[in-house]
Amino acid sequence: MSRLDGKVAVVTGAGKGIGRGIARRFAREGAKVVIAEFDTAAGKQVAEDLGALGGEGLFVQTDVSHKSDIEDAITAAQDSFGGLDILVNNAVSLTPDVPLELKTDEMFEQMLVVALWSVWWGMQTAFPVMKAHGGGRIINFYSIDADNGNWVHGDYNTAKGGVQALTRTAGLQWARHNILVNAIAPIAASAAFEEMVSANPALLEAVPLMIPCGRMGDPEEDIAPVAAFLASDDARFITGATIPVDGGLHIPRLNTRPPDLSVFDSIPGRPGTTHVRSTEP
Repeated sequence: MSRLDGKVAVVTGAGKGIGRGIARRFAREGAKVVIAEFDTAAGKQVAEDLGALGGEGLFVQTDVSHKSDIEDAITAAQDSFGGLDILVNNAVSLTPDVPLELKTDEMFEQMLVVALWSVWWGMQTAFPVMKAHGGGRIINFYSIDADNGNWVHGDYNTAKGGVQALTRTAGLQWARHNILVNAIAPIAASAAFEEMVSANPALLEAVPLMIPCGRMGDPEEDIAPVAAFLASDDARFITGATIPVDGGLHIPRLNTRPPDLSVFDSIPGRPGTTHVRSTEP
C-alpha cells in the first residue's frame, strides 16, 4: 500500500517543473491528482503522464490570479474524485528581473496576486472541505530569496515572506481541525530556473559553487518526495514548518571553499595525531 492511496490532491502549476514533479510523485504514491494549470497543452500532457503511471489525473485549466478558477479546481476534485485531502499551492509567475527601486506597482500587484493572494484563496476554499472531511494537508512554497534579499526579486521576496507568515498562522490555528499546513523552500530545475538559464547560461556554472551538494535539485526526485512526505501520515505531527530542500544552500557561510585542514593537525585529540601533555605546571 502506497502512502497516498485513496487521497485526492489539487496541485497548482502542475504542468511544468516542480508542480509536474509533485503531480507525478503523488500519482506514483496512489493519489488522484487535479492538475490546476494555466498552460492547456502542458496540463493535458501531465494528465496523460499520470495515466501512464497507473494513476488518475484530471486537468483543469486554471489561472491562479482569478479566485474563481482556484475554486473551480477544488470543486472539480470533489465532483470527479469525491473530496480533497491535499492542496499544493505551487503556481507562480515572475516579473522582470530588476532591482527593487525599478519594480513598478504593476509588478508588485501581479506578484502579490499570483504568489500570495492565490495561496490564500486556495487555503480559504480548501478549509471548509477539509474540516468537514476530518482534516487535510496544505503545502505552500517559500524561497531562500526572501532570506537573502535577492536583488532582482524584491516583489517575489515580499510575497514569499507573506506566504511563510500565512503558513505559520494557519499551521497554528488549523491544527485543531487536523489540517496541517507546511511550506517547502526548494532549489530545483524548475520552469522558472530553466528560463533564467536560457537568459544567462553562465548560471549553470555557478550552481556547484553555490550549493553544498554540488548540483541543482530534481523536481520529481528531490523536491516531490518531501511534498509526498508532508502530504502523508508520516508527517502527522508537523505543522507550521518551512523545510529547506535546497542541497544546503540555506546554510550561512562565508565561502564555499574548504579550509586547509593541515593547520588543525596539532590540535589535541584530533584523530591521527599525537599530543603529549607537559607535566610542568
